Amino acid sequence: MSDDGQGRIIQVPNTLKVKVGGRLSGLDPAAVAKAEAALKSLSENFGAWLQDEIDKVEAARTRIKAEGMTAETAEHLYLRAHDLKGLGSTYEFPLITRIAGSLCKLIDDPETRVGAPLFLIDAHIDAIKAAVRDNIRDAGHPIGKVLIETLEEQVRKHLG
Repeated sequence: MSDDGQGRIIQVPNTLKVKVGGRLSGLDPAAVAKAEAALKSLSENFGAWLQDEIDKVEAARTRIKAEGMTAETAEHLYLRAHDLKGLGSTYEFPLITRIAGSLCKLIDDPETRVGAPLFLIDAHIDAIKAAVRDNIRDAGHPIGKVLIETLEEQVRKHLG
């Protein structure tokens, strides 16, 4: 601070131009086409990969039903939900990202996650499975909108 009690602004030079060679050159159309083709070929696997992640969440739920909601089983579920939260949009199901995000919010705190209502955990997992089954990809879909808004409201109510 200056002596008069007012702050001063320090301008930091933008060195990005220097670091990338002075200018951003145009993208090589061949490289862009190659990248798009690679993504297209990968996207054919999205359905199987997404189902694999859903199977992991389902296995975590089954374990909770068998062993009870413990710190360990809840942590396992949280990690599986967190994976789905990150992958849903990648696999072209942004609604799943949002539903899994809501589930993560419900069980985010390790200190309180074992007290999360099982019916609400079940509702999230069932919603994820229904979204895939019925190809409901985003909250713009009328059912997807009601589904996610209801789940998020229930999580808000539970968390207070």
